[in-house]
Amino acid sequence: METCSIARIIRLQDLAMYRHKLCSLVFRLLPQLQGFPPLKKFCKDEHVHVALSETKMAATLPELPKDILILIFAALEIPDLMRAGSVCSSWHSAYAELRTLGKYKQGQTPCLVYTSESDPDDVLSLYSLAEKRSYKLTLPQPPIRSRYLIGSSHGWLVTVDERSDMHLLNPITCEQIALPSVSTIEHVKPIFDEHGNVCEYEMSWHTGACNSRNPTIFALAELRDRLQRKAFVFPDTTTGSYIVVLIHNPQAQLSFAKAGDDKWTWLPPHYLHDDCIYKDGILYAVNVKGEFHAFDLSGPVVTVKTIIMIPEHYDCCSRYVVQAPWGRLLLVFRIVHDHDLEPQPGSSEYWKTTEIKICEIDALWNKTEAINCLRDHVLFLGHNLSLCLSADEYPALKANRSYFTDDNFLWTAGHKNNHRDMGIISLDDNSKEELVSPQLWSNYPAPMWIVPDLRKIYAMGSMSQ
Repeated sequence: METCSIARIIRLQDLAMYRHKLCSLVFRLLPQLQGFPPLKKFCKDEHVHVALSETKMAATLPELPKDILILIFAALEIPDLMRAGSVCSSWHSAYAELRTLGKYKQGQTPCLVYTSESDPDDVLSLYSLAEKRSYKLTLPQPPIRSRYLIGSSHGWLVTVDERSDMHLLNPITCEQIALPSVSTIEHVKPIFDEHGNVCEYEMSWHTGACNSRNPTIFALAELRDRLQRKAFVFPDTTTGSYIVVLIHNPQAQLSFAKAGDDKWTWLPPHYLHDDCIYKDGILYAVNVKGEFHAFDLSGPVVTVKTIIMIPEHYDCCSRYVVQAPWGRLLLVFRIVHDHDLEPQPGSSEYWKTTEIKICEIDALWNKTEAINCLRDHVLFLGHNLSLCLSADEYPALKANRSYFTDDNFLWTAGHKNNHRDMGIISLDDNSKEELVSPQLWSNYPAPMWIVPDLRKIYAMGSMSQ
């Protein structure tokens, strides 16, 4: 399973260059690993013959012990790590042991995952912000181009196939896990043909508050255009495993499934949810009315309470709840400009982000405070688990920016060939820039952010935000 992705990530002509790159890293880290002070840092304009120095040292450097290689490899971004594992047998042995022991926990710079019309149907591309280059990943069936992408969390994609069933997929390891059948969602009933096979679905439109209209019949592939909106994979610290939360229609309600469940559990009565986060057995969800709900999923019976009301932004397209590195939760408002369902002359865009507003929620859930900037932090918004990261820890990222992808359900599911609302927006003045130029991706499935992760899903209980 592992080699199906590695074969695409590794390019043999890169290995000689990469071994030189690893030697550079060795010379930076080895003194510290041996207890010596770090090497001198040079000023920006100071000229140093680095290549010559490293070449002389490499000639006398003995083969490094495996434990030293493991420490060095543990500091790499995943594309670099996977290339390192293909340089020679001793490096591959260190790479394999690092993965087997579960010691690889290096924070990864988010990447953009997307498909390209010029690639085979089973190929997904990964654009690395750290390296500013793309990698192609060959993934297991069903073909990735035939699936909807409805979520990304902790290195896992949540996909929807042509029968509207959902899977977890790690595009780096190719591990894939089937989620409970879509027909076990409260609002979906299977319809069988004369041979006992599911041929259609009946979808009802009730919420926890009211019944609306008569059920609708959908073909197997058609249901996903109406049902699934956004999905999340969270580590479940109470069980050491994981939990998947789904925002779905009608009216953006919530359902969840824990590892080993054979059905989805509905969470009435609230609806119109935009985003959620899971901490210590509590699912926190925000909806378009500005209500913050807390669902306690740790016991045999789910309880829910409204913990804060936040004034509604009527010009807001989406709300995101984000865990800040300093411990507080942030509520982020994505402000959009639309064209009344028709693009302006000469424009390919129906919908575009124009502003990001941020509020910080106090520890007692009593009040919120507007934040004008994030200084040395960045946001990642879209169909991914919403992230706030330190630019100091991820040098490829631009501080006080929001990196965003298109996640408006109407446009991503209903207008599949439209231009995608994606880019980087400054939180200082709301100026925008392109993520990548020229555009690399096809417009459907809509591209999204992912934080690559090599760990198996059974180890997710130890993962941190």
